[in-house]
Amino acid sequence: MTPPAETMSVEQLASRVGMSVRTVRFYAGRGLIPPPRREGRNGFYGPDHLARLELVKELQAHGFTLSAIEGYLENIPNDATPEQVAVHRTLLAPWMADRPEELDRAALELRAGRALSDDDIEMLVALGVVEPTPTEDVFRVAPAHLAVGIQFIETDMPIEVAHASRRIFDEAGRAVAREITEVFRTMWWPELRASGRPVEDITALIERFKPLTIQALVTAYETAVDESKRETVRRRAES
Repeated sequence: MTPPAETMSVEQLASRVGMSVRTVRFYAGRGLIPPPRREGRNGFYGPDHLARLELVKELQAHGFTLSAIEGYLENIPNDATPEQVAVHRTLLAPWMADRPEELDRAALELRAGRALSDDDIEMLVALGVVEPTPTEDVFRVAPAHLAVGIQFIETDMPIEVAHASRRIFDEAGRAVAREITEVFRTMWWPELRASGRPVEDITALIERFKPLTIQALVTAYETAVDESKRETVRRRAES
């Protein structure tokens, strides 16, 4: 009997999700995906298996251990649709436009459009645009931020300023991220789940939430800088 068009063999599933067949079978054995539909000796997989494996990959990309991934998936009902599972992946998807890439020095210079001295590399590291790896002259690079990092290099900003600024932005960024995440988790996410909205609408709303919050943070920072400058002028006028 020919399986339905939406089903896949384990080889096809592995190819679609970018894993080896052995890995797919290992995850199936750990209960991370439901058992395949059996027809005789053949097992067939569908969109629900694909959605869950894509979620596993997203969790791995965030550094979750296997036991943590198992704990996360336990909270997703067995009868969740592929679209409902995809919402979880949307929540986890990186907010950066591109995932970090590993580039050697020559490739990094090609991407930067200029030669990079050791001092230039140190500046990019201080700004968080580049991270060293255990391999000499190979770096993890945030592609979306590289152009901004190069502009900072061209300002001849002292490295001490870069380090001090990075500490401030890191601390502020972590604080904002924790608080916004808690607001979303406790005030909006329960309402979305209970709203009866189509899954596609919920996913679209979450995707819109990302750039809106980033723009709101930029606007708040710009306003705060203007207020800080005005306060500095007032203090000087009164002194």
